[in-house]
Formats: sequence, structure tokens, C-alpha cells
Amino acid sequence: MQDLTEIVKISYEREYIYHLVFDDGLSGDLDFSEYLDRGPMFLPLRAPEFFRAATLQGGTIAWPNGLDLAPETLHRKLTDSQPRLNVE
Repeated sequence: MQDLTEIVKISYEREYIYHLVFDDGLSGDLDFSEYLDRGPMFLPLRAPEFFRAATLQGGTIAWPNGLDLAPETLHRKLTDSQPRLNVE
């Protein structure tokens, strides 16, 4: 069974980057620019003012056109981007 995590706070940082805070304590900056070419729902994100209009809805980041992203996907991306400690 997979643990479901939610985003509890978002804050716009710069360009296509938001700082995300998850309910399990994970936090960090995530660059959403990779989503800009993913189809018609994502096209409005190219406009900086629209991109900055994201809100926290249902435990994830969402935009005014109804677009939201699975919080578990964003959690995984953020986890994978964090440096790992080498313990030997």
C-alpha cells in the first residue's frame, strides 16, 4: 500500500519554480518548466502571470484552468532531486 502525501504549502519563487512543502516534512524548490509542452491544458502555464496564479487545492498545486498535478509525482520528483548522503 502506498502512503499518500499532500502538499500543505506552496510559494512562488521565480520563473517556473515553486517552493513546495509536504505534510511529511519534505520541502524544496521544484521547476515546472518541463510541463510547458505537455499538451493543451499546460499551454496557459507559459504566461508568467497565469503560472503565478497557482493555489493549493485538495492537497496539491492547481491552476485556474483546472490543471493540477498528482502530489505523489511531485513528491517523487523533489525526493529524486535532493542530494543523497553517502553512508559507509
